[in-house]
Amino acid sequence: MTEARKGQAPAKLSRAEFGERYRAAFRDPAFQAEANAIARLEEIAWSAYQEGRKSPTTRRAGAGFADPDYELSVDWLAARDAIARAQSTQADPASPSRVLMIIGSARNDGSCPGEISKSFRLAGWMKDELEQRGIEIDTLDLSLTTSEYGRAIHPCKGCVSTAMPLCHWPCSCYPNHSLGQATDWMNEIYPRWVAAHAIIIVSPVYWYQAPSPLKLMIDRLVCADGGNPDPTSTHGKKAEEAKALELAGWDYPQHLAGRVYGLMVHGDVAGIESARRNLSDWLEWMGLIDAGQPALLDRYIGYYEPYATSHEELDRGVAVQQEARNVALAVAHAVEALRRGTLTAVQPRLRRPRPK
Repeated sequence: MTEARKGQAPAKLSRAEFGERYRAAFRDPAFQAEANAIARLEEIAWSAYQEGRKSPTTRRAGAGFADPDYELSVDWLAARDAIARAQSTQADPASPSRVLMIIGSARNDGSCPGEISKSFRLAGWMKDELEQRGIEIDTLDLSLTTSEYGRAIHPCKGCVSTAMPLCHWPCSCYPNHSLGQATDWMNEIYPRWVAAHAIIIVSPVYWYQAPSPLKLMIDRLVCADGGNPDPTSTHGKKAEEAKALELAGWDYPQHLAGRVYGLMVHGDVAGIESARRNLSDWLEWMGLIDAGQPALLDRYIGYYEPYATSHEELDRGVAVQQEARNVALAVAHAVEALRRGTLTAVQPRLRRPRPK
C-alpha cells in the first residue's frame, strides 16, 4: 500500500478568527439591525466548520455503484444526473447540432472596467455564422464570475495528483458547506460541455496566460480526462483507496473525447501564440478534435496601440472580423462531418500505451 503523505495542512481556525472571517460578509451597516440573527447563524456555521460537514445532505448511492450503501452528496448526484441527460441529448442523431461558445475574458461592462470585452464582440460574429447554419449556440460568458453575485468557480484541489480515481467525474470537491464554499458554477458548466458537439473558446491573453476565470474552469475540467464516475469506489476522498485503484490499473476514461473544437486567442503585445498552443494542447489531450487550420487562430488587435482605443482598432480590423467568422465556419463544417461519421481523427482510435 502506498501511504498518503501528511503534514502540510494548518490547524483549524480559532473561534475568533472564524468569526472575523464569517462576519466580513456583513460589513454593510445595513446588516447591523440583524446582528443577533447573524450571530446565531455564525454559531451554526462554526459548528459545521468544526464538525467538517462538507455534504450535510446525502442519500444512499443505490444500484450501479461499487458500494450501494455509501451515502452520496445530493449535490453530486444532481450534477451526475444532469450530465447523463446532456450526454443522452448530445448522442441523439435527431438532436440539433450544438456549439458551446466560451468567452474567456474577465471584462464586461457590468463590473469595474465599465466596457464590454473584445472577446464578446468576436464571439458575436462567430455566432452569426453558426446561427445561419441552424446550429444551436450555448454562450458561456466567464466574465460573469466578476459581475454576478455569488457566481464563482472554485479552484481545483489537485486530487488527481494524489491518485486519478480520487478525482471524481463530476468533481465532488464542491460544494463544501463546512468551508462556506457553497456557490460553485462548475456543476452547471459540466453538462454544458457534455451537451455540445463542438467547443469554441474566444479569449484574450493576460500576462502570457489564460485569464483567471478561464484557467479556473480548465483546472476543474481535469476530472473530464480520467475522472472516476463512482465516488463510492473510494468512499469519498479516501486517498489510500484511490491509490490502490490506480495501481491496480486505471483506464483514464476520456469523458469529453470526440467533440470538435475551435479557438481564437487575441492580444495587443505578446503571448498569443503560446496561449493558443496551450489551449490546443489541453483540448487535444482530452481527446477533442480540431476543426482545421482556420479554426486555430491567434491575432493581435491594436498592436502596441493604447488600450483606450482597442475597440476602435477592432472596428477597423475587417480582416480579423472575417477570420473570427472563419473559425465558426470551420467548426460548423467539422460538426457536420462529425455527425455524418465522415470526420476522421487518428489519435482517439489509437490505444494509449501510457494513459494519464
